[in-house]
Formats: sequence, structure tokens, C-alpha cells
Amino acid sequence: MDFVIITGQSGSGKSQTVNVLEDAGFFCIDNMPPQLIPKFAEMCRENGTIDKIAIVTDIRGGSLFLELQDNIGQFKDNSINAKILFVSAEHDEIKRRYKETRRKHPLLDVAEGDIDKAIEAEYDILTPIRLAADYFIDTTHMTTTNLREAVRNLFVENVSDTLLISCVSFGFMHGIPAEADLVFDVRCMPNPFHVPELREFTGLDACVQEFVMSFEVSRELKAKMFDMIDFLLPQYIAEGKSQLNIAIGCTGGRHRSVTYAEQLYSHLNESGYKVRILHRDVKKGKK
Repeated sequence: MDFVIITGQSGSGKSQTVNVLEDAGFFCIDNMPPQLIPKFAEMCRENGTIDKIAIVTDIRGGSLFLELQDNIGQFKDNSINAKILFVSAEHDEIKRRYKETRRKHPLLDVAEGDIDKAIEAEYDILTPIRLAADYFIDTTHMTTTNLREAVRNLFVENVSDTLLISCVSFGFMHGIPAEADLVFDVRCMPNPFHVPELREFTGLDACVQEFVMSFEVSRELKAKMFDMIDFLLPQYIAEGKSQLNIAIGCTGGRHRSVTYAEQLYSHLNESGYKVRILHRDVKKGKK
């Protein structure tokens, strides 16, 4: 039985996330109190007719939600293999979404009508759960299509305990990805942006990749980076980690970071790992 508990910040995209799973054949329930989840899971297991379940539980449950971690412990006691997906977004993006939709944040009254305080209060409450989550999706820079792809990669195409590795390129000027487990900075490498004939291309183009990797220092960094990652991956797998996000950043996220992320993706794919790639900022900053 595939049992997914979806939680996270209000306004981060939990409803869209559960819609993707529902379309994929999951039996989905929104806003279930944590105390009922273990009993419901056990009932489904005894019934035997439902093998894919996704449940949303969040701060709307009030004080009942604060007992989520204790209730999750009951899954282990009942030998139910549940996975927690934490959906999040940056403060300013959540604030923008609430302003756009004109919906009320669940903690707005507690925060005396201050949306910033409401978002911060919820973040503090959710921190322990976020740290205990098996999967993490940051929707700040995601389109609906991006979110659908991310959810499908995690739970639809190959639902298993195999480590899913995400190679993410980004630009430091746009912020470090919140979901990153490992961050590599390649801003010290030769920059194609300063070559006029290469500026409008990206690391997805052969001419940029050839330029970046034509330098000995670039190839040496690649070898050292890949050696470290090759060493770490078996350790993460032995620990039981389900998702690993490797973020590689340059200044704008269009040239060097994309090149290294593409090369890492190919390396891990050839090594037999379950891997996906995302170029978060590759379309930004084009003139």
C-alpha cells in the first residue's frame, strides 16, 4: 500500500499536489485530522481494495494538527510504510498568492490580521514536521506543469523506496533553492556570459558546454565534485533517504550551472541511479 501524507505551508500548493495524485488513481482525502490517519490507514490495509492513498493534513486542523508527529509514530508501530511530502514556498511568494486569491490565511486571526506574522507563525509550527519529512517540494518558482512533473516523478511513475536524485541548476542572484541538500558553487569557473557570441546561449547548448569544459580547472572541479557525490550516494541510500536534491549554482543560472547539472545528470543516469533534472533559472535574464 502506497500511503502519502501531504502537509506543508498554507498557500504552497498542497491542493494542486493532491489533485495530481487523484488524477493518477490515488484515493485522496483533504484536511483529515492527524488522529484519524492511523485508524484510516489500518482500515484500508484490512480492506485490501485500496492500495494508493494520499491524505492532506495541515494547520487548518488547529490544535489537533500539533499531534501529527505523535500520530505518525503509530504508523511505524503498525508497520504501515507512510511517506510524508512537505510542500513549501518562500514567504513573499505565499504572501503574493494570498493577495492574489484574496483568501484568508488560517492563522490570520491569531496574528491579529497581519499576514506576515501569520506566515511566520505557521513556518515555526511546521519546522519539526518539515525536518522529519521524506520528500520536500518548494513551489516558489514552479509552474503548474513543473509541480505536476515533480509529483509524478516522486509518486506516480515509480513508487518505491529507491533514492530519487534531483539535479537542479540555479542562479545565486535568484536565491538558493530551499529544498537543496547539497549545494555546489561554480561561479569561480570561466564564464561564457563574458563571451559575446555565447551570451545568448545556455548550458543546454553544445557551444556553451564545450567552452565551460575546455578549461583544465573546470574538468578538475567536475572530477572532484563527481567523486564526492559518488562517495556520498551509497551513504544516503544506506541511511534510507528517499530524495536527494543536488543544487549547482552560478551567477545567473543559465550557463555554468546548467552545464555542470547536465553533466552530473548524465553521469548519475549512466551509473544506474533514479535521477531527474531541473534548470530553475535557465529562462531568466534573457535579453
